[in-house]
Amino acid sequence: MALIRWEPVAELNTIQNEMNRLFNNFFDQPAQNGRGNGTTRRWLPAMDLVEIADHYVLRADLPGLSDEDVTIQLEDNVLTISGERKTEHRDQQEGYYRLERAFGSFTRSLTLPDGVDPDSVQARFDRGVLEIRIPKPEQKKPKTVQISVGTHPDTKTIESDEPQANTRDPVAVA
Repeated sequence: MALIRWEPVAELNTIQNEMNRLFNNFFDQPAQNGRGNGTTRRWLPAMDLVEIADHYVLRADLPGLSDEDVTIQLEDNVLTISGERKTEHRDQQEGYYRLERAFGSFTRSLTLPDGVDPDSVQARFDRGVLEIRIPKPEQKKPKTVQISVGTHPDTKTIESDEPQANTRDPVAVA
């Protein structure tokens, strides 16, 4: 008989994944709109996020929209894409019709790493695909500190590439 270690956190993750799947399926199902066979569907555009050497690339499929229909905002490291695809439904009194395409407002948000420069974010809209390029923030470089050993006049100094770091007085180490 083999002993298996119980990991409660893994169990909670499994439950959370199942609940997310349940709610996603529930809200993505077509619903009767009260007028015959017509259905409405919640629309949430598909997005891809790819990390490459010096930036992130976000692509969103927005068929049927133009650049005027989409708003992009970056506030407090949260990138938000929102817009609306309007219905092309015409009221028909006779005959059968079925609508499967989804319409309506959407909002998608993505939290970016700290230090992203909002002025360097670029967006391009081409043939129904929105592409946003987000440069990665610069990595913080470690600062160096000058070290003085005891009261001897010969001090050991660690130098920095930053000009301001080398102008400070040495720090005495007891």
